[in-house]
Amino acid sequence: MIRILLVDDDLELCSMQGQYLSNEGFAVQMYHDGESGLEEALSGDYDLILLDVMMPKLNGIEVLRRLRIHSNVPVLMLTAKGDDIDRIIGLELGADDYICKPYSPREVVARVRAVLRRSVGNPPSAPGLDIDEPTMRARLDGRLLDLTAVEFNLLAFLVAHPGRIFNRDQLMERIYSDQRIVNDRTIDSHIKKLRRKMEQVQPGCDLIRSVYSVGYKYEPHGG
Repeated sequence: MIRILLVDDDLELCSMQGQYLSNEGFAVQMYHDGESGLEEALSGDYDLILLDVMMPKLNGIEVLRRLRIHSNVPVLMLTAKGDDIDRIIGLELGADDYICKPYSPREVVARVRAVLRRSVGNPPSAPGLDIDEPTMRARLDGRLLDLTAVEFNLLAFLVAHPGRIFNRDQLMERIYSDQRIVNDRTIDSHIKKLRRKMEQVQPGCDLIRSVYSVGYKYEPHGG
């Protein structure tokens, strides 16, 4: 499981974002000041750090500066809107990306996955499949797939959890954030359309597998 360290002194925002990341399958630890956050970052084994700039004891810029002496762990900075100088300094010190407050938890998840893909060479995707969540675009063998928003979200979620089986209810919870009531066979229809569009680009493509009487899973190498 991917481990994320979230360091932010806004307790309410931190709790909300931490819960959202947990719901998306990440293991999250939270700290609320720069000093304890830096200590944990240096002692823990994390895949990515979400780091607020304005914090007590040590600000995020100083935390990043000290962290980079010892670690190359990916860091996504959380900055106040309009603080261009903080973003510039952060990038110069080795931040991998930044996101401006206020932000949506979903955007943070998309940025996290994008940074992780860049840092590890995008291992969850199959050799010819590329998922770009910030732009909501998917390419197979270099060709853009003409996907609806629901189809893209479905594909991106499955790709983020290779080999894991999800039933229809679990998939509906992930792709319909407004909690609308839909028939559970709607997922079957989306999967069918998604497979057809992928097969138009790569005949015989078998990345999304059916598991009889259970649901669906993504196999990076077609099983």
